[in-house]
Amino acid sequence: MIGVYFSGTGNTKYCVEYVVHRLGGGSAYAIESDGAIAAVQSSDEIVFAYPVYYSNVPKIVRDFIVSNAGLWRGKKIFVIATMGLFSGDGAGCSARLFKKCGAEILGGLHLKMPDCIGDVKLLKKPLDENRKIIAEAEHKMDAAINSIKGGAYPKDGLHFFCRIAGLFGQRLYFGGKTKRYYTKIRTDENKCVKCGLCVSLCPMANIKIEDRVIYQNKCTMCYRCFAHCPKQAITILGTRVYEQCRFDSYKGQ
Repeated sequence: MIGVYFSGTGNTKYCVEYVVHRLGGGSAYAIESDGAIAAVQSSDEIVFAYPVYYSNVPKIVRDFIVSNAGLWRGKKIFVIATMGLFSGDGAGCSARLFKKCGAEILGGLHLKMPDCIGDVKLLKKPLDENRKIIAEAEHKMDAAINSIKGGAYPKDGLHFFCRIAGLFGQRLYFGGKTKRYYTKIRTDENKCVKCGLCVSLCPMANIKIEDRVIYQNKCTMCYRCFAHCPKQAITILGTRVYEQCRFDSYKGQ
């Protein structure tokens, strides 16, 4: 067993490594890493994890699954979906894609984690609350791991009524946001020092720095650049930085 994941600010990476390690599996690979495809090719059982956007699979994740459709045939896949708010069928969205590619879905697990969107005030939570959210996610992972070791995989997000909840919860209204890449990311040029950190962190190679910061209209809304900008110069969905929400800010202190 290996892990394959997409993670913006560290939440999903932590969760997939937590589960794979405690199930006695191997390493976990980011989908944008050089070793991800080779790892899938050599493994029969995969824990596949990603954050949910608007009750849907992020476009970068959907593109990875579909563009490598032949990889999944005959694979056994356990899906983990992390979320800041709610998702009826967050795991089910990718599970349906994997099934079309010939994979067997072992189960699904939904985990609430600290929200990475730090430029929308409504979504900001106190530090203690985010730490509590992580502790509750660990408790749920422990329960799932014990169940899996006993031969029963959790089925979060895989049932018909979960799909209805995901559709009417968010996807029906905001589904278009995950079908295309985001184009409205902004940089405050008065704050930006052109350090290049955002360029190196972007999984889409979306950012270039010339005489100014240039975005190439393929932002996947992972919030990595936002969360790590040393001058808090970047905003994505909102217009003001309230908190740079990185997993290590909650678990590392």
